[in-house]
Amino acid sequence: MRRLLVSSGIALLVLGSVACQAAGPSRTVTRSVQIDAAKAVNVEVNMSAGELRLSGGATRLLDGTFTFNVPEWEPTVDYARDGDRGSLVVKQGSSTSTFRNSKNTWDLKLNDSVPLAVTTTVSAGQGTLALGSLDLERVTVDAGAGEFTLDLRGTPQRSYDVRVNASVGQTNIRLPKNVAIVATATAGVGGVNVSGLQKQGSTWVNAGHEQDPVVIHVDVKGGVGQIELSAE
Repeated sequence: MRRLLVSSGIALLVLGSVACQAAGPSRTVTRSVQIDAAKAVNVEVNMSAGELRLSGGATRLLDGTFTFNVPEWEPTVDYARDGDRGSLVVKQGSSTSTFRNSKNTWDLKLNDSVPLAVTTTVSAGQGTLALGSLDLERVTVDAGAGEFTLDLRGTPQRSYDVRVNASVGQTNIRLPKNVAIVATATAGVGGVNVSGLQKQGSTWVNAGHEQDPVVIHVDVKGGVGQIELSAE
């Protein structure tokens, strides 16, 4: 029931922000970025509203497909390299108007072999991040209103930190079971449900893996809504 109430509130929030202007016909564009000599890349993905799907499996650094029906929302994809480190920024175009029946869907794939520090922001909508196959250095997620799933299940070869700030809605975080995990999770109005981890003081750990060389540190903060944290 709590999840239903939160979801209903999100729907009202989104609908309430929509003006009478109708969106146009849908358009799909593709963008890609080749791998260069960078030894690691900072990746920033910024979406104002819509549905984001982010995963691994790209043969290049980035393979992206974008479908939208508001011309001003066409995203920009920028890449630059400074020494050994690259910077990839994918950003939604802005508009001073709001639209009804709008559509904005991104399907982004990143390369599994290049070390990546990934930062994503989705202000309103839905996000599904399946990042377990990537060579992650760091993951930062800022989620506004909507439902967000961060799936990190895989076989990481290095330790990394995860920070998630979720404002309103359902947040699901899935962690690998075969590495050390040290996690904290707090929610303002809502609750935190943890499975597959053991509570030790103020943190949750992956029992039996405390001495493993690979450690994932997780910090999750929620505002209004449910947080589901699991090791699988």
